[in-house]
This record gives sequence, C-alpha cells and structure tokens, in this order.
Amino acid sequence: MTLSQTKDAARKAAKARRKAARAAQPDAAARAMAVFLDTVPLDPSDAIAGYRPIVSELDPTPLMEALHARGHTLCVPVILGAGRPLAFRRWTPDSRMETGAFGAEIPVDAPEVVPRVLVAPMLAFDRALWRLGYGGGFYDRTLELLRAKGGARAYGYAYAEQETDAVPVEPTDQRLDGVVTPAGFVGLP
Repeated sequence: MTLSQTKDAARKAAKARRKAARAAQPDAAARAMAVFLDTVPLDPSDAIAGYRPIVSELDPTPLMEALHARGHTLCVPVILGAGRPLAFRRWTPDSRMETGAFGAEIPVDAPEVVPRVLVAPMLAFDRALWRLGYGGGFYDRTLELLRAKGGARAYGYAYAEQETDAVPVEPTDQRLDGVVTPAGFVGLP
C-alpha cells in the first residue's frame, strides 16, 4: 500500500471516530476550552488563529469568544488555492461571515493577520504530535512558513477519540506543539 493509500484509509477511519465522538459529547467544546485556557501558554500580544468548524470538527467557538474577551486578536484561515499556504483574516464574534472553500465560514472584508498561535482542526493525531489533516497540505505549508519567520506554535484541537497509534507521516508534514482535547492536553514529555 502506498503512503497516499495509507493516509486515505486512515482518514476514512478517523472521520468515523470523530463523528461518533461528536455525537456522544455535547459538552465537548466547553471542556476543550477549559483545557486550552489552563494549559496553553499565551502572551497577551499573541494573535491566535482559530477556525470555523465544518462537518464534525470540535467547535472552537467558545474558546475563540473567551480569547476575544481577554483581548487577544483572533483570526481564521482562508484558503487561497491549491498548493498555497493559508492566509488569515481577523475574526470577532460579530464578524460578518461568508462561506469559503470546503464550506468553512470566513470573515468578509476583514484585514489579514499573521498568527503566532494556531488552533488546528484535524482528523487524527498521535502521541508524537503528528496531525492527519484532509490531504491538502494547507496547515503544513503554513506552519513551515510561519515557523521559518519567527516561531509560530500550533495546537491540535480534537476529541480524545481522534487519537491513533501512529499517523502516517511524509517529509512535508509539520509536527504540532500539543493537542487539546476535552479530556486533557497531549504533549511530548
């Protein structure tokens, strides 16, 4: 089996696990928010990239609203095209939104922001902090670029049930700095 086929099979299994976890945990967003706020170190000046959830992703909206209330600049990703890194537009709880690529909401006419901390959706993760995304490589390209420019950090945001023994990895993949789940924080020892 090729690496591409292995990743496709892992994505299919991960989607099913995530869908089941979402259905079983109606309070997951509030619990994940508490874990993030208790464990992820933030500087008051950090611009933070959240995301607008699609399908069965863990909803970061309560976290984003709490960070906004604490004075952080927030933004959400915008897909500019295949093979390109993400751009980020400023987000507030009252931002006017439109539907962007893959059905995710993006702010209308909002300025671009360069985040230092990214909250990343995913299909699966492992204890080595590898993330399995949807296959477009958007977060990997973006993290590589932001880290080269000054040390951006990325935290996965997922249900604990999305953990897998080992995510299939290729040379372009970027490791996370940690994973926040409603059950707790996963980080390297």
